[in-house]
Amino acid sequence: MPPRVPFRRAHGGAYLSARAAWPNRGLAAAMIAAAVLLGYWLPHLERRHPVAGLSYDPATAQATLGAIASGIIALTGFVLTAVTLVIQSVQNASPRLAGLLGFFEHSLVLFGALTGTAVYALVVLAQVSQSHVPRLSVTLAIVFVILSTSTTLRTLTALREVITGGGLARLVGVRLHSVLDDTWQPATPALSGREHPDPATLTARHSGVVQSVDGAAIAGIAARHDTYVTCLAAVGTFVQPGAPLLRVVPGPVPEDDARRLVRAVRLGPTRRIDHDPAYGLRLLVDVAIRALSPAVNDPTTAVQALDQIEAVLLRLAHRPLGTATIHDHRGVARLTLPRPGWEEVLDLALSEVLHYGSDSLQVVRRLRSLLDTLASSAPPARTGALAGYRTMLDRSARALPDPPLAAPAAVPDPQGLGGPAPSGPAAPTGRADWGEAAEDP
Repeated sequence: MPPRVPFRRAHGGAYLSARAAWPNRGLAAAMIAAAVLLGYWLPHLERRHPVAGLSYDPATAQATLGAIASGIIALTGFVLTAVTLVIQSVQNASPRLAGLLGFFEHSLVLFGALTGTAVYALVVLAQVSQSHVPRLSVTLAIVFVILSTSTTLRTLTALREVITGGGLARLVGVRLHSVLDDTWQPATPALSGREHPDPATLTARHSGVVQSVDGAAIAGIAARHDTYVTCLAAVGTFVQPGAPLLRVVPGPVPEDDARRLVRAVRLGPTRRIDHDPAYGLRLLVDVAIRALSPAVNDPTTAVQALDQIEAVLLRLAHRPLGTATIHDHRGVARLTLPRPGWEEVLDLALSEVLHYGSDSLQVVRRLRSLLDTLASSAPPARTGALAGYRTMLDRSARALPDPPLAAPAAVPDPQGLGGPAPSGPAAPTGRADWGEAAEDP
């Protein structure tokens, strides 16, 4: 029996990512509410049970708490400005990256910590009087300041890496690698002989992008009715109301189960990388071609994006791609899912970068190195698809504006420019065409 797709591992968490932002929002609100309650309850507790803490007189305690509240409020405004600038920088690289990486949602916890510290200090400040200074409460406010500022510095240090094109490409690459194993599992050939004279076609109830397919739910329903389901819309495809989503053979199925099958194909406003690795490649390509635009003209960032694209292609080179068949718990095939094949993945990853970077010496040399690496690592059956890209690279090298650049453009370089010369007596360097003297060995 061919290897099966473990659908519970690959599709069991289909709905978790869509709600990923809600825990951050709830945690931020809970931190502020807890700060209010703690700031009100702890000073009252200290009235009945005095607790040791830093020694303050009323005037010093009021000045300290007031300074903490005003300083943290100012810091919160600074952090909000910094996060806004980061989001703008990310959107300049690709409008789709801000939603993918979730900077705003991740920043909510930081804002909750800062706002909670300021609110706590203000609430405690209201409990300070000439007859009572809650020493532990004031001391705890100082501890909260240290924790909040430490978290802020750590966050800003991490954001410094994000605002660069190469940093964005690395973040997308890391995210993409984390979902490859759970999403693009080894495929099995689509089964034949399952056609039926009366298949039932289930359609979309509203428009949206196919974000994920809950294979566990579909396989369970299909097993219950001994049917076979074919998904007609690939993940990442935009569908209109009434567009075909699923074909059930034999059909039809009861209305309740038909609605469950349709709901198992999750539609949303935008694509998500969690169950759509092709979207991760799309984002890496976006970073590369945006860097190659005349307005930006930053081929080094394009080379850094190609580093991540190469890493993804090397992982996919040894995986069976294309249409996948998912089985139920008894090993019976129940669902066919359309997925891109090797050639479609190459087109997505390389075609546009080659098109927009054909006049960049850095990009042409980096693409040659990428193709050489794939040719040496990929199975022989897949190396033939690389020949067309080599031909296009050769044509691009000959069409460079300055003819002497054609020779160095024929040399692969994993760094784009500045990498070590290829080894071997026949390895071309192109230096003779630059008019430079050969270096002494």
